Amino acid sequence: MEHFTIATVAEQSADFRRVLWTGKHSQLVVMTIPPGGEIGEEVHEDIDQILSFVSGTGEAIVSGQTRKVVAGDLVVVPAGRTHNFVNTGKNPLILYTVYGPPEHADGAVHATKEEADALEEAGKDEPPTA
Repeated sequence: MEHFTIATVAEQSADFRRVLWTGKHSQLVVMTIPPGGEIGEEVHEDIDQILSFVSGTGEAIVSGQTRKVVAGDLVVVPAGRTHNFVNTGKNPLILYTVYGPPEHADGAVHATKEEADALEEAGKDEPPTA
């Protein structure tokens, strides 16, 4: 059994993305988006994603609809939907997300968005195969 005090774990990670746990059907990831930063517009064709916001303020943009997000909010992004999350505040936007099935390499740590993008482009951030 894995156990996390998830808000605390998320707030203690300064990394853009850190994979905490990967299972056969889902994956738990914490993210820290710096002020003025964003995840970047993307689509996961075969992956559902649930994002829960721990601290900071931002905008969720899903399928062209924009909503403000704050601590305590949860956003569901069904597979195939274009989405982006932008930090609109002065402090980091901290969240945890669950992918189903996994999206990133097990144990992946990306200190910055630029590092994450480079690894994804090089094909070095692939989820485990079943």
